[in-house]
Amino acid sequence: MFNALVVEKDAESGKTHAEVRALALEDLPEGEVTVAVEYSTVNYKDGLCIGPGGGLVRNYPHVPGIDFAGTVEASSDARYKAGDKVVLTGWRVGEAHWGGYSQKARVKADWLVPLPGGLDTRAAMAVGTAGFTAMLAVMALEDHGIKDGPVLVTGAAGGVGSVATAILAHLGHEVAAVTGRPETGDYLKSLGATQIVARDELNETVKRPLEAEMWGGCVDAVGGEMLARLLGQMKYGASVSAVGLAGGAGLPATVIPFLLRGVNLLGIDSVMQPYDNRVRAWERIARDLPMDKLEAMVQPAVLSDLPGLGRDILKGQVKGRVVVDVNG
Repeated sequence: MFNALVVEKDAESGKTHAEVRALALEDLPEGEVTVAVEYSTVNYKDGLCIGPGGGLVRNYPHVPGIDFAGTVEASSDARYKAGDKVVLTGWRVGEAHWGGYSQKARVKADWLVPLPGGLDTRAAMAVGTAGFTAMLAVMALEDHGIKDGPVLVTGAAGGVGSVATAILAHLGHEVAAVTGRPETGDYLKSLGATQIVARDELNETVKRPLEAEMWGGCVDAVGGEMLARLLGQMKYGASVSAVGLAGGAGLPATVIPFLLRGVNLLGIDSVMQPYDNRVRAWERIARDLPMDKLEAMVQPAVLSDLPGLGRDILKGQVKGRVVVDVNG
């Protein structure tokens, strides 16, 4: 027997309820690899799946947790053997498939990535899906050429933004961090941000499609009106990696920044990334994310904390990275 956070849905009321419960190995879904999970994290999608589901959860009972790191216990796939350290992000695990909020998980071998040298399982989940996404966003900016000047990071105090800020600063870029929480200014500066931009400065809608060229690149976790606004502030040929929609899914923008300044809008998907790019991103994380900065982001948690943390992250009240010790 082992413990897991299980979400049930009442058929009559449609309401969900999450609690830690004991499960048996035969309860786990089919898959080639059984993993003894050590750590997971809390992401926005997790908040949805712990609660009403947000349309992401297909069947109940359900075990959320869109990422995890641990040790292989059994494998029918030749790529993995007992004792291997592995990490999993994406592939709709924790949404359509049972996820990492469990002391055991059984998944398809194709979904796993060997843990790179220099990272243990706890550090891997301090990175987690948010950090993996942040590295994909930085890599996309690099592939298209980061221009001179500050690199803007919106939603900078959140999971993706925190890691993106730390990575970009470590790589030698000047980072301008956007936040709606003034109290996080010192935290963002500790990650390497040299400029704090109040969210209200970019939330204000303007009618001009182009403004002064200010940013050499951008990792945007907000979307909506803020993304529309900052597109008109990018330097010529600069790129924006779009990783989130906390500010809304709409984009009230014009094509002028793309046509007159050659701005690139790069969509970043971490869920269905090909294996080779996953390995590349995790190797870059092990090399280019300063571990001391990573530790400063960490908020520890255990399985019983997850219902409350799920509600908090949906309200924007979680700072940095939550690392869930599933055995704690």
